Amino acid sequence: MRFNLKNFESSPQAYARIAGILYLVIILMGLCAEAFVRNKLVVYGDVNTTANNIIHAQPLWKIGITADIIMHICDLPVMIILYYLLKPVSKKLALLNLSFNLIQTAVLVANKLNLLAALFFLGDAEYLKSFTPDQLHTLSYLSIKLHDFGFGIGLIFFGFVCLFEGYMIFRSGYFPKAIGVLMSVAGICYLFNSFALILMPKLSSIVILMPCLLAELSLSLWLIFKGVNLPAWKQKLA
Repeated sequence: MRFNLKNFESSPQAYARIAGILYLVIILMGLCAEAFVRNKLVVYGDVNTTANNIIHAQPLWKIGITADIIMHICDLPVMIILYYLLKPVSKKLALLNLSFNLIQTAVLVANKLNLLAALFFLGDAEYLKSFTPDQLHTLSYLSIKLHDFGFGIGLIFFGFVCLFEGYMIFRSGYFPKAIGVLMSVAGICYLFNSFALILMPKLSSIVILMPCLLAELSLSLWLIFKGVNLPAWKQKLA
């Protein structure tokens, strides 16, 4: 679909549904990469077992990286559509939100190099023979740890995105206020978990991010099946 601002302003429903579908793809790809690939192969605290798991499941490891890349490709149209959807609430805040979202995506895309490095260290290239197997296993594991922290840093920016979007959704009048509250809670959870990962790693937990899944899934499904309240949208736009 060719993007046309006048068509968007007169009837944003189609674009809202596109954003919802792509957002759902983002959620599914993220779950696939994290829950069904890395959580199965990475054994934290056990360098050799992790390395052996990756060596014997290299295609699966690559699928996880590919799923992440698809997720970040989908990020771009979603953030642009959300910018136009939320701009009637506050153009400046929507632009700030877009900027934080772009930084988040750029950080996470660059961070994928750490996952590729983890795989490269376990290869059979000639230049790796100057290292012992234990050294290579350790370097691979360190790359995975770097990815974890890089992911956490990227989510700091996304935490602010969720806060901004939560506020604008709550104030919009054409989205449910409940989703705005959920997105704001998600932003707080992302920020707490990511700063905890840096400052006090023992406090960081996947459990803290459960409200984030609920909030983002709610937003994506609402965009797909309901879109925006058109009368309220047109009133806000005017």
